[in-house]
Parts: sequence; C-alpha cells; structure tokens
Amino acid sequence: MKKKIVVIGGGFGGLSAANRLAAKGHDVTLFDNRDKLGGRGYQYEVNGFKFDGGPTVMTAPYIFDEIFEAAGKNREDYFKMVPLDPFYRIFDQDGNYFDYMHQLDDILKQIDKWNPSDKDGYVKFLKNTRGIFELFHQYTDQPFLNFGKMMKIMPGVIKLGGYRGTFNHVSKYIKHDFLRRVFSFHPLLIGGNPFYTPSLYTLIVQFEKEWGVHYAIGGTGAVVDGFGRLLKDLGGKIYLNQEVEEILIKDKKVTGVKLKDGSKYGADVVISNGDVANTYKNLIPEIYRKKYSDSKIERMKYSSSLFVYYFGTKKRYLDSKFSHHNIIITDKYKKLLREIFDGKKMSDDLSLYLHMPTVTDASIAPEGCESFYVLALVPNLDANIDWKVQAKPYRDKIVNYLEENYLPGLSENIIAEHYIDPLHFQNTLKSYKGAAFAFRPSLLQSGYFRPHNRSDEFENLYFVGAGTHPGAGVPAVVSSGKIAAELIDPSPTNGKGRF
Repeated sequence: MKKKIVVIGGGFGGLSAANRLAAKGHDVTLFDNRDKLGGRGYQYEVNGFKFDGGPTVMTAPYIFDEIFEAAGKNREDYFKMVPLDPFYRIFDQDGNYFDYMHQLDDILKQIDKWNPSDKDGYVKFLKNTRGIFELFHQYTDQPFLNFGKMMKIMPGVIKLGGYRGTFNHVSKYIKHDFLRRVFSFHPLLIGGNPFYTPSLYTLIVQFEKEWGVHYAIGGTGAVVDGFGRLLKDLGGKIYLNQEVEEILIKDKKVTGVKLKDGSKYGADVVISNGDVANTYKNLIPEIYRKKYSDSKIERMKYSSSLFVYYFGTKKRYLDSKFSHHNIIITDKYKKLLREIFDGKKMSDDLSLYLHMPTVTDASIAPEGCESFYVLALVPNLDANIDWKVQAKPYRDKIVNYLEENYLPGLSENIIAEHYIDPLHFQNTLKSYKGAAFAFRPSLLQSGYFRPHNRSDEFENLYFVGAGTHPGAGVPAVVSSGKIAAELIDPSPTNGKGRF
C-alpha cells in the first residue's frame, strides 16, 4: 500500500531511507532547513574550493550500491569512489608516522619499524576483531527492538572482551605505547573516548579490512548530490530552506509536520534524520511523551563536539608529510581525552585529524591550490566555553601548530577559510548540547539501549542518523536508513525502482 512519507533532514540517513522507500513506490517528501542537502555531510564552497563539512571516511561501498540497485540504477552513474591506501597516516608528537595500510603484510612492516615484538600480538588482535565482526555485523543493518536479541549476543560480548574499553583491550595485545594509540583510535570516528568506548566497536577495524577505505571523487558533496538526484529520479520531492518546527500528534500517532512558516503537511509516516534528542525535546511537546521525557533526555550521555577549520592555500604542499587522511596523536592523549569528554573547559593540548583530499582529487580546489580541513575534538556545550569569544583564538592556535610542525608558511598562503564549532552543531545542525555524534557509544547506549529506529512513543515515527541504531559513522548512518525503510515496508524491491 502506497504511503505518504515525510523525511525531516537530508543527511545520509534521511537520503538512504528516502531513496529506498521511493524505489518501492511510496510518496516521499523531504524537508531540510539548509540551502543544500547533506546534514553533517554538507559541502561548503569558498573561493573556488570545495570543503566537505563533516564525514570523510567511507568504507563498504556495497552499502551505497544496494540503494541504487534497489532503484534499478548504477551507483557509478551518480558518483565514483576510489580506494585509499594507506587508510590513515598517524603521527606521534614528534612528527614520526605510522601508515595504517590495508594489507596485513604492509601493517606488519609498519609495526616492525616501531616494535617488532608487537607483530604477533597484532595478528591475535585481528583474530579477536574478526570474532567481534562476525558476532555484530549481522545486526548493523537490522533493528534492535527487543531486549532478547541483546541478551542473545551478550555471552559472545563477554567471551570476546567486547565490554572492555578499547584502549585497554588493545593493550592486551600491543605493548608499545604509540602503537596502542594507533590501534585504538577508531572510537574517535564515532564520538567515543577510546579509553571508555567498549571494544565491540573494533568491528569498524574489520569493516575497513573487509572493504577498504574509500574517497568519492568530488568529495562527500558528490555522494550527497548523487543521492539527491536519485531521489528526484524516483519521483521524490525535496524542499530546501524549510525548517520543521513541530511533529504533529493525534491519538498517539504522528499525523504530519508543521513548518516554521506555519504550513502543515500530512503524512502516514514521519522519518526524522534530525538529532534524536532534539526531535523529541523540541519538535514534540512533552505532554505527548512518556519514555523520552525532557529529564530522561537530559540524563543521557552525549558525545564530544567538534571544532572544524576548513582552509585552502594558494600553493601545493605535496612535499609535506601528510597523506589523504591524517591523525596527530600526542603523548598527552589520555589527559586530552579526559578533558574533552569529562572536563568543563578548553584543553591546552591538541590532537588533530587533518583531511588533505587534494592529494587524491585536485578537482576540488583551484589549479595549483591545496584543500584541507582540520578537525579537533572539543567538549560539547555542557562545558563552560564561550565559543563566540574562543573560536578565533582556537583557529589561530591550530594554524600556528600546523605551520610550526607540518606546513611552513601556512598563514601567508591561506586564501579561503571557514570554520564550525559547537554552536554550529547546536544552532544549525540542531544537535542537542552541540554534541557532534549524538549519544556517546557506551555499552548502555548501544544496540537495544540506543534510541530505536522505530519510536517507542509513536508507532509511525522512525529515526535514522547517528543518534539511533547502529550509531555514528557513514556506514552506520546509511544502514540506519535501510533499517527504517525495511521496518516501514519490508516488501522486496524488484531492482527496477518505481518506474
């Protein structure tokens, strides 16, 4: 039966669900409050440079391919992806680096440069991550709506040590301090502290080993654009600069949405790709909510936020040490993370992720120029930081650090720049507390314990994105769209789309 479906937000999760449901013939309308689709994957354009706004690490291309195949289309007709190797270049505080490669032999050669005795431990660690992957992978595109499913996998979690903090878990296998940091950083990609995030999230390691790390030519914006074009090809409607102000409720069911301009749109189903906490707290009056009361939302644990500085230079830096994806992890790593996740003020230290996509794709910058973005984890808005005052000095601190250590003459060569901070996550992306990855990926906020893809409050309200199962990160968010779409309409597609 054809349903009228409204999708709030055009991020990866919303676009994933919208395309799957449009391919099944449903009437899909998507509203986004910005001038372009993308959500956290929004692409900024400044002085001829294209800067990917948020996620840049893409694994498992099959997750994207499935969506286009369900519509009878070929993903490569919409955007192209290329594999990267190394996946990441990881630096210590002295500028020495480890190339995190795809193939085991290449990784072992890198370990050999740092601590040869850790090679056997790494092989054992990989065997453990394979076990975690085999236990959890089947659930990464399936709903977690009942507690019994969670209990079914708990013996495996305990056996594999998946409940331990990732850093401590890695330390069982790896003895060199820097290598422990190298092999435990993955929780940072999903808003978690490696010292506390359960090691069940090392399944990300195996995702990368299985399918590689990829880059979309034209940047993340090319993926977003491809999804948007597919939705239009399938007859879906997209309305930009249209902010949803309220989700309408009657008799414990969602009946549609009201926009900020006062107009109303009826719907049989509403899918929120907005922040889950913000959706419940600010789009649905508390009188209608029982489980997700304002006090419950306040009690939940939230991820860090981000300061992201985008900049383009009038010269190339091809002689720098940087690769495509770079991570700088200093020896004050543990102290820094404690201050970010538990502190109430800005840390004096820096650990950075630096994206240098022009190494792979010169098309996203003017000829002879280089494009960068550098990301720093910072506390969310629970911290006592006035970003209206602190943003510019923090930007300067990052530029000075990079200029002194990696990119000589940087400040005089910058010809395009932009930054976002926790206030952007709160005010533009509507993320509660400015948390960049929604809820922290803790054991008690994962799987069944994470807000469900189908609302517990209203039977025809669904959630996609980082705040619901399976969590943050591009593959997980795209998979959340599949989960929601299958819950709404489990009928198979014929691979021909709606036409």
